Amino acid sequence: METKDLGKTSTGMQANVAALLSYVLGWLTGLIFFLLEKDNKFVKFHAMQSMIVFGALFVLQIGAGMLIGMFAMMRLGFMIPVLSFITGLLYIISFILWVILMIKAYQGEMFKLPIAGDIAEKQVK
Repeated sequence: METKDLGKTSTGMQANVAALLSYVLGWLTGLIFFLLEKDNKFVKFHAMQSMIVFGALFVLQIGAGMLIGMFAMMRLGFMIPVLSFITGLLYIISFILWVILMIKAYQGEMFKLPIAGDIAEKQVK
């Protein structure tokens, strides 16, 4: 496979590897690479997209878990299976996105998700 020249990075890594690593631990590694990378827009874009996507999914998962706890305390047990299903879907979506985004970053693609990709692109310019 032919590799694209994605430019130099301030971390000393290949840009596609740094972009992939910005997704490894979700928003946390996105934040780390966004702060470390000074020059490469490809890496900064993927780091910002990682922070936005996985940060939002993290907040939604925490919120759903809190709602499950609140419904359990209020003895509204009939809502727990619904929220558990939604939480499970969030985990599945997170995993699928995680794999796809890491693959696309490693392949050197500027793969933009709807909404989050547009926001990330504006932040990197």
